Amino acid sequence: MNILVVRNDKLGDFITALPAIYVLKKHNPDNKIIVFIAPLNKALALACGFIDEVIVDSNLGIWELVKEIRAKKIDTSVTLFSNTRVALAQFLARIPKRIAPATKIAQIFYTHRVKQRRSQVKMAEFEYNLELTKELFSDINLEYKKPLLEFEDSKKIYDVFRINNDIEKEVVCFHVGFGGSSDANWNLDEYEILIREVLKENKYQVVMTFGPDEKELYESMQDRFSDTNIVFYFSIDGLIYFAKLISNFKLFVSTSTGTYHVASLVGTPTMTFFGDSLFASSKRWKSVGDEKLQQHYMIPPTTKEDRHATEERDALFNDVKGKLITF
Repeated sequence: MNILVVRNDKLGDFITALPAIYVLKKHNPDNKIIVFIAPLNKALALACGFIDEVIVDSNLGIWELVKEIRAKKIDTSVTLFSNTRVALAQFLARIPKRIAPATKIAQIFYTHRVKQRRSQVKMAEFEYNLELTKELFSDINLEYKKPLLEFEDSKKIYDVFRINNDIEKEVVCFHVGFGGSSDANWNLDEYEILIREVLKENKYQVVMTFGPDEKELYESMQDRFSDTNIVFYFSIDGLIYFAKLISNFKLFVSTSTGTYHVASLVGTPTMTFFGDSLFASSKRWKSVGDEKLQQHYMIPPTTKEDRHATEERDALFNDVKGKLITF
């Protein structure tokens, strides 16, 4: 059976789709799994042994997209995140069985509409994705391996990085930038306090990582920590190299952005900061890795007038600092 799985949004969102894709392949290895994804996720998709083919959403016109989908001879599709364009394209491509959550106007183009009410956040995003696969195979086993993605050469990648940067201790990594649906983070002054507390303990090597669009932040943090032996890594070597590298780290500290999901995907312990709302919460956005390796903190919003929220934030910050010192 040729199965199309659609999740053509951001990095973290695509990673929440990977358990569902894995169990579809595991249910019957003869299933051919084809994914429809955003360009930024192509390298990651190609690195997953349970994905057979990739269709990159390059914003083609509707009929060009229909032609591309038809060429794959799809038997059924599972659309984890839908919009009118991708729904209509599947309808016009005449995919016999089209499964999607029963949301938005786009649902009219699907043959099987599943009521999930994701806005209620009764489970995590990746768990909702897993649940959709039951509409295709009622007896499917939703268990998946953890870590879900492993690389044979990750240790070699890390050894070269370690030698080039004179690293002799285990690494605690801080990724201070954020984007995507993340709406809460410590400010840079607060991060500096946390990082310097780790440095004082002299137990771990601190590495700071930055995405390819964070050059200004990268340079700013180098100036801020010019008196330290911190290793600054500006990610220009691609997502797969980054995933291999951080899979060797002792801890990955960040807000709930795409890099957090990458770290959890490859089995790295995480300390992660979430917005104090249902939409942005860890309840919705916990990642696909082993939960025992994930530490989640909900950062409350603060204003000068809201003394209680400020005190709550301060208490949380001190708790995080304590956990880092004793880690």
